[in-house]
Amino acid sequence: MSVNKVILIGRLGKDPELKYTPGGRAVCNFSMATSERWTGQDGQKNESTTWHNIVAWGKQAEIMKEYLRKGREVYVEGRIDNRSYDDKEGNKRYISEVVVQQFRFIGSRESGEAAPNSAGPPPATSAPTPAGDDDDLPF
Repeated sequence: MSVNKVILIGRLGKDPELKYTPGGRAVCNFSMATSERWTGQDGQKNESTTWHNIVAWGKQAEIMKEYLRKGREVYVEGRIDNRSYDDKEGNKRYISEVVVQQFRFIGSRESGEAAPNSAGPPPATSAPTPAGDDDDLPF
């Protein structure tokens, strides 16, 4: 048995970027920061921030682009994916990403603005899962 699952709650480091594949499928990318705070043995308060690359596909990508902005807090559940690509100079680069399977908006919009033709974002969304996956779980 193996598990590839990540759960993050953090803030967007930039506005989501939405693109479409040649086949017309939506893909959304953004960075997300999670922070950890602790008090050291010397009583000094410390903080560490980790940045995550997030990618969402399909309808989720379009919803995220519409409602998320830099600084907005979001809950993301997904899987870690590692891939490589060639940069502009032809060098091979490697990247780790969290592929969104489910997400929830946290808090309210900073400015309180309403989206055109919308009463607000849906509370959560998830990617479709193949039928029968739950039957294989041991609990």
